[in-house]
Amino acid sequence: MSATSRPGAQGTLITVAPTGAEHRKEDVPNLPVTLGELVKTAQDCERVGASMIHIHIRDDDARPTLDLARLRETVAAVREHTRLVVQLSTGGAVTDSEEDRLAVLDALPDSASCTMGTVNFGTDVFLNRWEFIVELHTRMQDRGIVPEYEIFDLGQLTSLHRLLDRHGPPAGGRVHVDLVMGVPGGMAGDLETFAAALRLIPEGATFSATGVGRASIPVLLASLSAGGHVRVGMEDTTTYAKGERVKDNAQLVARASGLARIAQRPPIGPEESRVLLGVAS
Repeated sequence: MSATSRPGAQGTLITVAPTGAEHRKEDVPNLPVTLGELVKTAQDCERVGASMIHIHIRDDDARPTLDLARLRETVAAVREHTRLVVQLSTGGAVTDSEEDRLAVLDALPDSASCTMGTVNFGTDVFLNRWEFIVELHTRMQDRGIVPEYEIFDLGQLTSLHRLLDRHGPPAGGRVHVDLVMGVPGGMAGDLETFAAALRLIPEGATFSATGVGRASIPVLLASLSAGGHVRVGMEDTTTYAKGERVKDNAQLVARASGLARIAQRPPIGPEESRVLLGVAS
């Protein structure tokens, strides 16, 4: 399938990933970790072009948590104050149990991540057993939650084909993939790897791409040129340019929005994004 024939190729879905589970608040003081900070970030990012938010939450000490009550409160607050598609991470931190990661779905977001395999994550191991992946996929089917299949390495696209062949299409009926590139231990954030990944994406699927760290801009530009969508945010990079720290997440979304317009693929809004992803309105 050519880039121009891919669904959604005329506009760009911009996802913001504002917090993540890796950065420490003491190292990144402007990282949004409280509910109030997260809601304000969501509003600011929606204003400059984001249509989906990928959420990790923190506890009162700014440490990563999968506390279900906090997740439910966060989903409700972001829905109350924005129109964004609300996506929760089921990855959590590398130390989180499978049981806690599955329970994230009980917060009933619009969408949730489904990582398609185990990957070395710097000096840690992000474990995703096949049986766990299947359980995530089928629980999302049962709850009507649209998955975003997160791909950290090329072989995980082969696993995605296997998952869909054996366990059926996702909730909403539309396959959406996020290529996470530049993680130490995962696939490189370069054009050759990106092109190889495109050849393995399921027919008719939409895709976004996330460049981690210095891969942020090259991956963003490559995805726009190939008819894909983009994810930006302080989860993935805290540097705006060489020697310049990111001011806030809206700064990254605004840059992505500007580049999408230059590529003549302007940002789409939350309602159009729901249609694109198959999220129930």
